[in-house]
Amino acid sequence: MDPPKVITISVVSHRHGALVAALLGDLARHCRESIEVVLTLNEKESLEFSPADLPFALDLIRNEKPRGFGANHNAAFRRARSEYFCVVNPDIRLEMNPFPTLVDVLRAPNVAVAAPLVCNVRGEIEDSARKFPTLAMLFRKMVVPRLPLDYAFDSPVIHPDWVAGMFMMFRSTLFEALNGFDERYFLYYEDVDLCARSRAQGLQVAVATMARVVHDARRTSRRNLRHALWHAQSALRYFRTAYHRPP
Repeated sequence: MDPPKVITISVVSHRHGALVAALLGDLARHCRESIEVVLTLNEKESLEFSPADLPFALDLIRNEKPRGFGANHNAAFRRARSEYFCVVNPDIRLEMNPFPTLVDVLRAPNVAVAAPLVCNVRGEIEDSARKFPTLAMLFRKMVVPRLPLDYAFDSPVIHPDWVAGMFMMFRSTLFEALNGFDERYFLYYEDVDLCARSRAQGLQVAVATMARVVHDARRTSRRNLRHALWHAQSALRYFRTAYHRPP
């Protein structure tokens, strides 16, 4: 019997074949030990790589019809057999192994979710760690497209209100205790919601600034009417929850 894997990485592809292949190549180069990947093909597409060439186990899910962010990652979690569960977007690139640092952060019993420092392809820090949204903040973002970062990344570990779902890592036992992502959100705000529920239970969100990943940001909701509608619906659902501004 194979030893249990330490980390299960969930990746969902929306016809992102080339990006998925690049991410899996990064994982093979930097993180090949003690990981497994659950890859969900959310739309009809073919693989642009051979799973047999990978140095880690790949569990493939092919959806009959597209599912939401939370539903896809929750389904991947149910197939996981690891101590840690990590959600990673296909457009993340790795120049190092971020997982040992994230595991160290998650060993603190009061930390619910850990994330790395996220930079864009130019090396600039992205706004992946943020304060909880308010209606005033959303209006400001509409008027001022590029606002200052909510936090200074000047410590080895910072504790923001929430981190973006492009890269989130959990202890599997805690992800299960939190009931995973709320699948009533089809897309957007699942990450805010999960962090808010964690904070409402007295748990922390952490960013390990020594663990760095690169994100090729694709702000689809600003260009696509359907995505903009999903964004608005999710925001409305979030602001109607009783825990949307935990202490």
